[in-house]
Amino acid sequence: MNITITFRHMVGTEAVKRHVHEKVAKLQKFLRQAMTAQVTLSVEGLEHIADVRISSGSLACQATERGEDMYASIDMVLDKLERQIRDGKGHTIARKRNGTSAGEYAAEVEREIAARSRT
Repeated sequence: MNITITFRHMVGTEAVKRHVHEKVAKLQKFLRQAMTAQVTLSVEGLEHIADVRISSGSLACQATERGEDMYASIDMVLDKLERQIRDGKGHTIARKRNGTSAGEYAAEVEREIAARSRT
């Protein structure tokens, strides 16, 4: 696991670095391969911005969050990434189990509706 933290227009404190490391490290449990994360923390005016990019094997996720508190922004952006990872993982599992994709399901529903309207 490789985590890179970049600070823009702010002073990076050890407390913020530790918080980011703890939170990002928790995402590794959802991934099968080693994770690489680039975290950019910046301040623009009164907004604290957390931008995180994660890559692990063929999976790549990115999320940005703006807020009044840096810690809250970090927590919210990592919630977004966790959701992205879980959704992607569910999609992969469905494909491996020969589940129908959304496009196939929509085409099937349209065929059924067309067949009903003809009768």
